Amino acid sequence: MITGPGGVGKGTVVRRLLELEPSIWLSRSWTTRHRRPGEPEDAYVFVSRDEFEANAAKGGFIEWAEVVPGQLSGSPLPHPPPGCDILLEINVEGARQVRDPSTEEQEARMRRRGDSPDQILTRLGLGEKEEQKGRELADAVIVNDDVDRAAREVAGILHRHR
Repeated sequence: MITGPGGVGKGTVVRRLLELEPSIWLSRSWTTRHRRPGEPEDAYVFVSRDEFEANAAKGGFIEWAEVVPGQLSGSPLPHPPPGCDILLEINVEGARQVRDPSTEEQEARMRRRGDSPDQILTRLGLGEKEEQKGRELADAVIVNDDVDRAAREVAGILHRHR
């Protein structure tokens, strides 16, 4: 996951990272905002608010938010090609949702995937312990003051985790 406030260069680092690591599959976010001048058509899936809300209602996003008033954005449930690692390029609120899902959302996800009520209770109980342990793990912080170096650092993190 690459995250940060708007304008810090997430997309620039991601583009370079994808050049360095062809086995990474970038999840393309949906947005209700209009395409910026000069912005590639495939930078996002540009949709109407109705289309976005319909997808959200059916559980079609792993995260979504209205960060800028009137503009929704979110990461759809990923469907990467076999053998690829998934990369999310998301805003800070989206990252919070991915890293810190609510118990209600965790339960809803398990129901959607078909877990039994007993499995859900067991996993929710384990989830509390897992979350506590997970918070003890350190995150990597990469400053995008040099795109090549930042992309190499992200690639290094991926290699260490593979």
